[in-house]
Amino acid sequence: MTDELFEEKLEIYCKATFGAEGEFGQLRRLSGGASMESWAFAYGGEEFVLRRLPSGLSADDDGLRGVPLSAQADIIELACSVGVTAPQVRGRLKPEHGLGEGFIMAKAEGETLPHKILDNPEFVEAEASLTEQCAGELAAIHKIPLASLPASLEYFSPTELIHLQKDKYDEIGGQIPIYEYVFHWLEQNAPDASDKYLVHGDFRMGNLMIDQRGLTAVLDWELARIGDPVQDLAYFCTPSWRFGHYEKEAGGFDSAQSFLRAYAAASGAEVDPDRFCFWLIYSTLWWGIACMVMGQIWRSHGDRSLERTVIGRRVSEVEVDLALLCEEILPDDICTPLHWTAPDSGPASGETGYGELLTALGEWNKTQVQPGLEGHDKFQSRVAGNALGIAQRQAEWGPAFRDAARTRLAAIGYDHRQLCSGLSKGEIEITGSGVWDHLRLSALERLSIDQPKYAGLKVALNKWSPS
Repeated sequence: MTDELFEEKLEIYCKATFGAEGEFGQLRRLSGGASMESWAFAYGGEEFVLRRLPSGLSADDDGLRGVPLSAQADIIELACSVGVTAPQVRGRLKPEHGLGEGFIMAKAEGETLPHKILDNPEFVEAEASLTEQCAGELAAIHKIPLASLPASLEYFSPTELIHLQKDKYDEIGGQIPIYEYVFHWLEQNAPDASDKYLVHGDFRMGNLMIDQRGLTAVLDWELARIGDPVQDLAYFCTPSWRFGHYEKEAGGFDSAQSFLRAYAAASGAEVDPDRFCFWLIYSTLWWGIACMVMGQIWRSHGDRSLERTVIGRRVSEVEVDLALLCEEILPDDICTPLHWTAPDSGPASGETGYGELLTALGEWNKTQVQPGLEGHDKFQSRVAGNALGIAQRQAEWGPAFRDAARTRLAAIGYDHRQLCSGLSKGEIEITGSGVWDHLRLSALERLSIDQPKYAGLKVALNKWSPS
């Protein structure tokens, strides 16, 4: 569907739903939205947001989505009715509207981008209240009676969730040693399946609308399901959702301990630390698999957006995150210093290198293309710049890293495939000579190529470097 036809059909829908006398305008695609499209627009003096399945995707693309959009609208309406701060559902799309699958909400006021909120003087008052507000919202969500929820919501036990993720990982063809080790650890440490509540599934900074006074809306309910409420708490503390403020586990603005205390006060339920640890490690690995799924969707021609391939390279962020989390439960003597620094490209000479070509292309995109763009187009140009940077560092550093990995594996006595298989089955001890060092060094090498500015890389280097 062309942009013009989409806009025309949406205006017709608004006239039929909200009254024929309104004026339609200000349609714009909101930044981000790797799994769902979000469009802002105005009609009749009101502002709205349309949540819509991206064009080119079917409603059942594996790994893309959880709850159908119609059920999401049902859950949001139910959440609002019990006091959860969620946007009001104002309309639902039907096949005869020709706009695809989706629903329309009243636009909440505020900001969602974490880098514009965290440590911003304009949001000091809001940040001071976020711990109690977020804990209260989750407590309210978890108290919603199961009998009132859509019948389509599924429940999977912790063990079943592990197997679902492992099947997805294997289907894609994943072979990442620390992922294999963590899958085995999760299976050995899965909690019981006694807790069954509504969980939001994607409660994190970036999916919360916040103004200068605090939280104004809980957004993005597509991963809602029946599950363990502690999973929501741990997910909020996942390293990837700290947005550069790595030391502040809860959303990048507070400690996990403070957040869990606030939740206990709001819900009346203390949080078991071992259960929280399990879900924190699971949620971290889950995001790594989700990144792989994004790349697989692009590979299978489900959606050829550039953003999916760049997110697909974020698997290395999770490698470092998992290593740091695992070291909190592994024996202290395994965490020995590593002698590693990011490579120095040094002065270039001779014919133009492939890395230089990619650097030049990235500079052109930043200086010549981006300044003339706005909105989603500018966002996409930034994504392109990230992709070029990854390719440039891979061209310059990849061969040396590959040789170093082969040398380490030869010393350990396994090739890459054997190491992955042995860790997955528990046949190779993580404490074995050189194994943990290889996993950490591999994570550092891959992340220095994929995202050298990721906050976890600096944390890992500070922890693992000789004092």
